[in-house]
Amino acid sequence: MRLHRLDITAFGPFGGSQRVDFDALSAAGLFLLHGPTGAGKTSVLDAVCYALYGSVPGARQSGQGMNLRSDHAETGTRTEIRLELTVAGRRLEITRQPPWERPKLRGKGSTVDKAQTWLREYDSTARTWKDRSRSHQEIGEEVTRLLGMSREQFCQVVLLPQGDFARFLRADAEARGRLLGRLFDTQRFADVEKRLAERRRATEARVREGDATLLADAHRMQQAAGDAMELPELAPGEPGLAEAVLQAAAVARATARERLTVAHCRLGAAESAHTEARRVLGDARELARLQDRFAEARRRAEALQERAGAHREAQQRMERSRKAESVAPALELRDVTEEEHHRADRAEAHARGLLPDSYAGADAGSLAGAARRAAEELGGLDAARRAEQRLAALIEERAGLDRQERADDDVLREAESWLADWDITRAALQTRIDSAQEAATRAEQLAVRQETMAARLAAARTRDELAADLETAGRRARASEQSALDARAHWLDLKEQRLNGIAAELAAHLTDGEPCAVCGATEHPAPARKVAGHVDREAEERAHADSRQADRQHAEDERRLGVVREALAAATAEAGDTPTDLLEAQTADLEREHARARRDASALHAAHEELRRAEQERERRLADRQQAAVRTASRLTRRETLEREQALLEEELTQARGTADSVATRAAQLERRAALLTRAADAARAAEDTAQRLKDADARLADAAYRAGFDTPRAAAAALLDDAAHRELQHRLDAWQTEEAAVRAVLAEADTAAAAQRPAADVPAAERIAATAERRLREAASARDAAARCCTELDRLSARAAEAVRRLGPLRDEYDRVARLAALTAGTSADNERRMRLESYVLAARLEQVAAAATVRLQRMSSGRYTLVHSDDRTGRGRSGLGLHVVDAWTGRERDTATLSGGETFFASLALALGLADVVTDEAGGVRLDTLFIDEGFGSLDDQTLDEVLDVLDSLRERDRSVGIVSHVADLRRRIHGQLEVVKGRTGSVLRQRGAV
Repeated sequence: MRLHRLDITAFGPFGGSQRVDFDALSAAGLFLLHGPTGAGKTSVLDAVCYALYGSVPGARQSGQGMNLRSDHAETGTRTEIRLELTVAGRRLEITRQPPWERPKLRGKGSTVDKAQTWLREYDSTARTWKDRSRSHQEIGEEVTRLLGMSREQFCQVVLLPQGDFARFLRADAEARGRLLGRLFDTQRFADVEKRLAERRRATEARVREGDATLLADAHRMQQAAGDAMELPELAPGEPGLAEAVLQAAAVARATARERLTVAHCRLGAAESAHTEARRVLGDARELARLQDRFAEARRRAEALQERAGAHREAQQRMERSRKAESVAPALELRDVTEEEHHRADRAEAHARGLLPDSYAGADAGSLAGAARRAAEELGGLDAARRAEQRLAALIEERAGLDRQERADDDVLREAESWLADWDITRAALQTRIDSAQEAATRAEQLAVRQETMAARLAAARTRDELAADLETAGRRARASEQSALDARAHWLDLKEQRLNGIAAELAAHLTDGEPCAVCGATEHPAPARKVAGHVDREAEERAHADSRQADRQHAEDERRLGVVREALAAATAEAGDTPTDLLEAQTADLEREHARARRDASALHAAHEELRRAEQERERRLADRQQAAVRTASRLTRRETLEREQALLEEELTQARGTADSVATRAAQLERRAALLTRAADAARAAEDTAQRLKDADARLADAAYRAGFDTPRAAAAALLDDAAHRELQHRLDAWQTEEAAVRAVLAEADTAAAAQRPAADVPAAERIAATAERRLREAASARDAAARCCTELDRLSARAAEAVRRLGPLRDEYDRVARLAALTAGTSADNERRMRLESYVLAARLEQVAAAATVRLQRMSSGRYTLVHSDDRTGRGRSGLGLHVVDAWTGRERDTATLSGGETFFASLALALGLADVVTDEAGGVRLDTLFIDEGFGSLDDQTLDEVLDVLDSLRERDRSVGIVSHVADLRRRIHGQLEVVKGRTGSVLRQRGAV
């Protein structure tokens, strides 16, 4: 993968559009990305990652979507990243636009545009760009496929984060495992471990479940067998459970069969005794029944004899009632006719009482004639009645006109009064609007000034803090410089002393007969002797190490001093020389003035609304005044018409009313008179008709009573029975006859009479004997059934237990195999000597490859001193981990990477990062990574080590790679000619590019 061009618009700290030409930068192999702290160096790398994967690296992933947008960007400028690169032999262009909240094209407010992504490919034959896709998912899958790396792998392999690898270098086995697991995708091996553990738990659960079911059946067999079965004291999963259960079941089944045979014999004897007892009980009950039947019949015969007289009287009364039934219709007709006559007399008396005294002696014909004359007069009042209703409507309409006139007068007065003050009201409201508008404009201007002042105040506070830090850093740099000079002078003094006494040091190794390393002589007559204060090699090396440590400390202090100076210069440039307290006071004044302006401007909307409502009220008042004038003119014409019609109607009604107050009153009087006369005539005719019918009914009743044999109609009425009395008397006669027949039939039965001659039956004694026999039979049957159920249940449960044991055999074998394999992959098995998990084993192999690849570069950076080696010694809880040690060639010893110094840690982690990049690249299918970035860490190196590290990085060009170094170390600007500088300012950062010379 080689980067060619990167275009950044409104992204991160870059408010405008910036372009990076990687082809020009990487012409010499190395290029430098530098700039002050916070300028946006890392944002350039974020843009590369976002273009490829649609998200930014690591902890900055929370800044997605609209948060990626630059705060310095113009309102109408959309955030966009465009990257041109070559990967897998294809030249591609990827353009990404994150979601964007922009102002609406119409109306107020804002709307959110969705994210956009484009992928284009350069056709070298046609020399044009061709669109490939606009789908986020398709483009993401295509980039991942071509690069062969996920976003995490890309950020770890291409954007080499030195802080992460320093932590990786010092981390424990668990932390290394997490990082390597993400890079090499060993999740499938962890899934194998997890799957085996799950299968082990599943098979174990199935075995335990089968044992629990088997043990539950054993408990059921024990409940069925009672004390004939003893269960083994074993838990589910313990060996020997199945054999013990089957053996106990066999013993219980044999015992149950013996009990069943005994129960069958006892049941046969009980059935014979029970049959005989039931026969004796039946004979006793039959004898007792016949004896009771005969005694009851004798008692009933005596009772009939006592009621014989009453029976004869009832027969006679029934005979008289049958004769009176022929007179009943005449009696009923006479009673009905008499009641009708009484009602007609009462109705006639009531109707005549409502008439005037002049009609007291009138007959029915005279009353009917008077009613006809009143009805004829009533018919002549229909026209007058309509005229009277019309007159009432005219009067009501005139009253309504009067009410409308008064209401319109009120409307006119109110409208005139309100409209008279309109000009004053409108001028006052317009004044309020103008004042609020001026306040809103002033608030916007003050907000801009307030924002600028707040930035200056923050910069001033930072300036004051950095001024104090600068003085402290300066003192520390001067002190470390002096310490470095003193340490170097001390080392040179010791070195000179050692050189002066080197003869004594060489003489200490001379042996007679062996040649001297200096002169070659085999005799040594006068070897040099060590003098007091002799300096040996170890003392010189300690002084040299102290001198180098002091130099590194001085370089670190100088770097910190430069960082503080740059930050102080930037803060001073933004804040100026104004004192902080004065800026705070000016900021507070602006805030108060801005608050007052916003408070005054808040009344603008209310003033506009009040003016709008006032104008609407004016239009309504004008319309009301005009409509009231039109209605007034219309009412004058209508009132004249109504007055003429009212005069004509009053003249007509005066003649029709007569002496009554109104036509309606006169009509009501006539209606009442006609109704009373008609009712009285009808009542008189009805009374005459009912009197004649009553006379006829009396004659028919007397004739019917005589023919039935009664002296008078009253005697016939007394002999007549109603329906209830007739039914009750007939029921008594029928019951007596039925009872007499039944008694005679019972007394005539031969077996009943014979039973009465025998001794009384003893039924209770026979019942007690039968109950005892039945109880013994039930007990024997229950014992037999219980024994049979026990045998059946034991047979069923034994068969089920045997089947369960056969099924559990293969399952136990499977569990043993899976448990051994799961323990082996999890590192808990005794067969796994190093107690290493499967995933750790794979990662250990990868780490060994990474350590071998990193050692090639580390030996060159450290002048052959250090070598990285992988260790799988047991750590932590007794399991093999992912150990990483460094071998020091100067001492020949292997030690932990945590013991490396700051500079040593940097180039060791750099070598580890480059080695990891090579291994991951090979793992990804050999994808060429022609462009790499290294982020920070060079400030901890001395000049010699820095040269060696740069030589290693420069050697990457042998594989046609270009390396971008992200750092603000000043010395790198002199060593690396290809540079990309990030310059920050108040309006956002900009990029300045300088190619290799």
